[in-house]
Amino acid sequence: MIRSNGYFNTPPVVKNLLIVNALVFMAEMVLPTGIRAWMMENMTLNFWKGGDFHLYQLVTYMFMHGNFTHILTNMFALWMFGRILEYDMGSRRFFVYYMVSGIGAGLIQLGVNWAEYAAVVSEGVVSAQQLYRVAHASTLGASGAVFGVLLAFGMLHPNNVIMLLFPPIALKAKWFVIIYGVFELLAGISGTSGGVAHFAHLGGMLWGYLLLRWWKKRGELYY
Repeated sequence: MIRSNGYFNTPPVVKNLLIVNALVFMAEMVLPTGIRAWMMENMTLNFWKGGDFHLYQLVTYMFMHGNFTHILTNMFALWMFGRILEYDMGSRRFFVYYMVSGIGAGLIQLGVNWAEYAAVVSEGVVSAQQLYRVAHASTLGASGAVFGVLLAFGMLHPNNVIMLLFPPIALKAKWFVIIYGVFELLAGISGTSGGVAHFAHLGGMLWGYLLLRWWKKRGELYY
């Protein structure tokens, strides 16, 4: 178990996750076009019907980001909530939790891709362009793992107050997580915010919840 020596201290797993994500994003930005294209083709999570799926992508997709805002919001949330959880869980357990949430989110997203593909095929008459788009769906970003982190923070520190910027109100962590989860579910069902993998976010929360409950049942974590 590690101990915090100050509010702004960053424990090792969170620190290294921030560094690796930042380095990969820098590589996306500065490497030659051909290498960047290879990274986007091979390191994002591709639906298997498109022929570009590899098992390792369930890990690598978590370290790929589409733009600066994407990585900034994910890394800020990881730093904000992940530090506290790493102190709570210990570095090894937190790393396992982060990876399970992220990989689980990827599996859920692949399931959603399959459902969308099956729905399109079942329509009968579809354009080749539409079929190609669905078959070549890809996912990237640490959001699924970060949503797992958010869920864990809400469960381990339910009454901690989070001050929102927009709107500027204070909420207990448990209500923040519930509201965010409901928003993601409604957005996923309605198809709003196109391009955002809402069900991957929910998948990260689901797998994180199941792992926390398993650890609690085994007496390995108390909350």
